[in-house]
Amino acid sequence: MAKPGHSWSRAPPPPPGEKAEDEEGEDPLDSMIARTGCLEQHRELQECMAEQRDWRHCQAQLRAFGACMERRERREH
Repeated sequence: MAKPGHSWSRAPPPPPGEKAEDEEGEDPLDSMIARTGCLEQHRELQECMAEQRDWRHCQAQLRAFGACMERRERREH
């Protein structure tokens, strides 16, 4: 039976001699979120998820990201 919680983790570093994704170019998802003005909140949520490995422990970051995206949505309409 699978463990409860989130099983997401960050990718391992690239092997020696290969460039990391950051060095090759910006992540398209990061680019899209940066245009919303909510990149900092998104990164804080990602860091929490990587450390806690369970989204339930990242509620403050999740709410902050959601609130930022909601403010952006209201500005557009």
